[in-house]
Amino acid sequence: MKSRSACCLPWPQSSRGKFSSEVLEMAVAGMDGKEEVIQAWYMDDSAEDQRLLHHREPKEFVALEKLDELGVLSWRLDADKYETDEDLKKIRKARGYSYVDFCEVSRETLPNYDEKIKNFFEEHLHTDEEIRYCVAGSGYFDVRDHDDKWIRIAVKKGGMIVLPAGIYHRFTLDTNNYIKAMRLFVGDPVWTPFNRPHDELPARKEYIETFGNKGIPEQAIEAR
Repeated sequence: MKSRSACCLPWPQSSRGKFSSEVLEMAVAGMDGKEEVIQAWYMDDSAEDQRLLHHREPKEFVALEKLDELGVLSWRLDADKYETDEDLKKIRKARGYSYVDFCEVSRETLPNYDEKIKNFFEEHLHTDEEIRYCVAGSGYFDVRDHDDKWIRIAVKKGGMIVLPAGIYHRFTLDTNNYIKAMRLFVGDPVWTPFNRPHDELPARKEYIETFGNKGIPEQAIEAR
């Protein structure tokens, strides 16, 4: 069965600003302590080791609600019981995530490690959602905001994020050099990356139409 492109699938109600009771219940449940496993901040322009924090000076943290505006969804789940977790089952059912597998990223576990890490960090988009649930370790998912600035999303064990189809992004390990992530997908998985620029793709055009800059003010929080 060929996987359907996200441009052919209607976004869940939560992404359109209309919340079904089931999705709203999941979102509220996922908010408890979410900042302990998912944090975001604006990145500096340094070319230093990509695994470093890369905070601006002064630091500018980004509210998780800002990520919602970019189409990035997130939850905190219990990674110690992912095999039987009812909250995870609800999310999968509500969003149609029928496929699941695991990916371990480290020098010891990933074949062609150096090449893969380089490819992961190339700015790209996908024509379907990228769903990652961190069940061990940690890593960084970088996404572009409405002004084309990089926001770094740090995800630790228990954090689950959904990057919408068409968003430019990249991934890297942090200095712990290890992550084990559950990968989910609607239908058969298609992992094809389209390195920037690919603005002509329908998925990119739909992303801009749905989540493009609409005059929303910045919500960066200066660190104290």
